[in-house]
Amino acid sequence: MDDGSELSLSVAHIVRRLKGSHLHAQIERRAKECLHQPEIRLDSLREDVRRFLRTSGWERQLQNAVYRELQVQRPPSHPAAPLEHLKEPLAYMRKAQACWEKRVLKSLNSMSAELGVPLARMRPAAEQKELTSKWNEMGTDEPDLTSFRPVFAPKDFLEVLISLRNPNYDSSEDVGVRSHWGLIQVPLDVRDIPQLRRAYAELNLTTGQLGIDDHAHIHPDLFENEYLQIGKKVVVEQDSAAAQQYSRQGCSTGLRADLWALILNSNNQPQDAMHYEQLTAGVVQHDLLVDSLIYKDVKLTASNDDYYFVFEDFLYQVLLCFSRDTAVLEHFKYNSATPPRSFVQGKGEDEECAVVYPPNGVIPFHGFSMYVAPLCFLYNEPSKLYSVFREMYIRYFFRLHSISSSSSGVVSLCLQFERLLQTHLPQLFYHLRQIGAQPLRIAFKWMVRAFSGYLSTDQLLLLWDRILGYDSLEIVAVLAAAVFAFRAENLMEVTSLGSAEAVLADLSTLKVMPLIQIFLFATAI
Repeated sequence: MDDGSELSLSVAHIVRRLKGSHLHAQIERRAKECLHQPEIRLDSLREDVRRFLRTSGWERQLQNAVYRELQVQRPPSHPAAPLEHLKEPLAYMRKAQACWEKRVLKSLNSMSAELGVPLARMRPAAEQKELTSKWNEMGTDEPDLTSFRPVFAPKDFLEVLISLRNPNYDSSEDVGVRSHWGLIQVPLDVRDIPQLRRAYAELNLTTGQLGIDDHAHIHPDLFENEYLQIGKKVVVEQDSAAAQQYSRQGCSTGLRADLWALILNSNNQPQDAMHYEQLTAGVVQHDLLVDSLIYKDVKLTASNDDYYFVFEDFLYQVLLCFSRDTAVLEHFKYNSATPPRSFVQGKGEDEECAVVYPPNGVIPFHGFSMYVAPLCFLYNEPSKLYSVFREMYIRYFFRLHSISSSSSGVVSLCLQFERLLQTHLPQLFYHLRQIGAQPLRIAFKWMVRAFSGYLSTDQLLLLWDRILGYDSLEIVAVLAAAVFAFRAENLMEVTSLGSAEAVLADLSTLKVMPLIQIFLFATAI
């Protein structure tokens, strides 16, 4: 397909996506209203209306919406491509994902049967009233959750990824001995350090970085002050693409919340606040079994974390609302996963009576609440926090717990991590493998949470700046490899998996950007 037809296909795809949106209705209404203004003339109608939309800021909002569509759901590469190829082009990945989904849903249904707890029920009026009254202090509630267990933990998911094989690929033809050292044995194309250096050029040693130059013994006038002024200008201009480019060198603490919302095109309009209120009403009316999984996860993770325990109430509110949000189902068009379905009680297993469960199609697992927790430092208004989290999830986080061949998918991240270590620290990799401490078994839990709960919050936010700036989770794999490189000397002395894990148990003192910079740009190739 030539460039012209590919461009027209992309344009048609974006127009179709935006046509039914709230923004389209708003722009159309404003364009009609401006016709009554004296400066709009019939002989230059098109130019005058376009100028009005530009000066009143609507053109910029439209540009940001188009930019979001390009970032979130890339148009199909060919008009005749089947829908399943948009979700995941490789058949063996689709099959593995489908098997994993059946396993997770079976775990959920067995828990429901064993405990005698229905998947969903209407709350009695008294319970609704009680929940409404304590909506902002749900952390004080201590329900008995001892019999509930997470549907899966990251280590269960890792075992599935380790067993992945491409039936059309003969690994014996692979000439590199190192390719057999790692746990991930699928042939995916991941970038090596020279390619990463070109892709992440803004992170090189000669470019100013927040996370390095604001802490060094450098006068703030040399970098920080000027960089802050540029950031303020980007926020004033309300340009998503400029905000994303700016984020590659890090976001200033005072501007980060605005810049991230701008990159994600999450502008918290009145209709967003109304949508959040409707979701809250849904939580009050119906009790879901997954609510107990959310409570349990928050209690096991964020509530025990020195940084995040204060946000317990926010986490319950956001995650309970998220589980009811059917707008999240939209992302399954480009997610290799398929939303799980359950049958309405008393209707038998008739496909017509099958409904998506939970309503957003996402079953929470152990550690899920840690995707939300860091955002609580940036947004103290629940509806704003919610809309930013939802956008982060449908762009990035879903890839960390679904099986796909995407370059930002968890399979590629695992493979990239192993390849980087095998190529640049072969002695360390071989040593750890020989003592039964495969590096991926240690690093997987960091990557599946995008390091949330492992780094100090200021360092985690600097890492997530770069995820948003480069629109990729690839930097997560690079950091995981850089952590091993930093602790290599100690790791060469260990003799068991337990002692290797002890060396890497505490990452809270690490500085993210120096580690990434040194690994990418100061490593001999």
